[in-house]
Amino acid sequence: MRLILLVVLALLVSPAFAQSGNSNRSIADKLPLFARNNCDRQRDPANQLFCGDGELAAAAEKLGAAIQERLARLPDPLPAIQENAIWLRQRNLGCGIFGGTDTVTYEEVDSVKACLLKVTLERAAILRDPNFDCLAASTAAGALICSEPSLALAETELNDMVHDLIGKLNPTEARFAFAEFGRWTRERDRQCNLVGKDNVPLDELTSSEPCLQDYLIRRTAEITAAKGDPKKVFGRQIAARLPNTDAVDFCVARIHAANSCGNFVRINRVFEMDTEVAAQEALVTAEVEMVVLSPFTGCSSVAATCTGTCWDLKTGNAQAASVAKERSSKDSFNVTRRLRVQKAFAFEKAADGWRCKEDGLAPVDFGVTAGSQ
Repeated sequence: MRLILLVVLALLVSPAFAQSGNSNRSIADKLPLFARNNCDRQRDPANQLFCGDGELAAAAEKLGAAIQERLARLPDPLPAIQENAIWLRQRNLGCGIFGGTDTVTYEEVDSVKACLLKVTLERAAILRDPNFDCLAASTAAGALICSEPSLALAETELNDMVHDLIGKLNPTEARFAFAEFGRWTRERDRQCNLVGKDNVPLDELTSSEPCLQDYLIRRTAEITAAKGDPKKVFGRQIAARLPNTDAVDFCVARIHAANSCGNFVRINRVFEMDTEVAAQEALVTAEVEMVVLSPFTGCSSVAATCTGTCWDLKTGNAQAASVAKERSSKDSFNVTRRLRVQKAFAFEKAADGWRCKEDGLAPVDFGVTAGSQ
C-alpha cells in the first residue's frame, strides 16, 4: 500500500519547465525553497511549484494523507489511482499548465500557485468523504452498486469484513488473499454480465442488480461463517471446476500473488479465446488485460515475470528481451497504462478439478499496450 501511495503522490505533480517564457527572470525568484530543494531537477511546472513553495508543499502533504486514508478503505486501489490521474490532468489544465516547456512565466507564478493551492486543499477535503468513493466509481458494477443504496451498504460491509480478515494474515498470505479477492470481483462481473459495459447507460444495467445482490450476500455469509478465521475464506481453492476463463483468471492471480506483481500491475480482465480439452489435460488460450499501478521498465524482471514479456515502449508492442533492452532499457510504463497479452495456459485434471500447470506468464504469444506513455 505504501508503494502505491508513493506512486499516486508522484502523480500529483505532472510534465515540463524551468525558466519563464516571457520574462528574463527565473521562476525560482518566486519560489523560496527552489534552490534548497533542488527543484530544478523536476521536469514540469507543477512539480517545481510544489517543490519550491512551502504553502503548496504543506497542501500536498494534506492531500497525500487523504489519499492514504482513501486507499486504506478500498480493497482495490486501481479505480482510485485512475481517478487521481484524470484529476491531475484536469487540475493542470484548469490552473493554466498546458504542458511543454516554458508554459508558466514568472508573471504567472502567483496566479497558478493560488489555483493549485485552492484545488489541492479542496481535493483533500473531498477525498476524506467516504461517499466520494462511490461517486467516483468508474466501472459498470461500481456505478450500479453506487446507484442502489442497499447494494452500496452491502458492499461497504463486505469490504470492511475482507479488510479485517486480511489484516490477520502475514504479508505473504495477505498478498494471496488480496489477489483472490480481486479474482472474486472479476468473476462476479463476468457472471453478472457487466464486463465491457463501463460506458453503458445505468438504466440498461439494472437487470444485473439481483446478481450483484446475490454475490454480496453470498460472500458476506461465507465470511460470517468463518467466524474471524481468514484461512477458512482465503487460500482454499487450488483447482477450477472447468478449464475456462475462471480457471485462467485463478491461474494468473496465483502467479501474480506469488511474484508480488500487485505492487506493479493489476489484472483487469480475462478473456477466453480458445479451449482444447482432452481426458486429463486442457489448453486454454486467453487474453489477459492488466493495468499498471507503479512504474517499471519495459524490459525488467517485473516485466518478464508479471506480463510474460519485455516491451518496446516506443511502439507499444511486446519484444524479445534482446531487442527491447537495446531500444528501451530505461523507458518505464506510466501509471494506469493498460497491457494486453495472449497466452496458452496448460491445465491438468485432478480429483478436485482442473489445476493450472503454469508457474509464470512467460512466454506469451502476443502483447500490446494501450494508453498514454
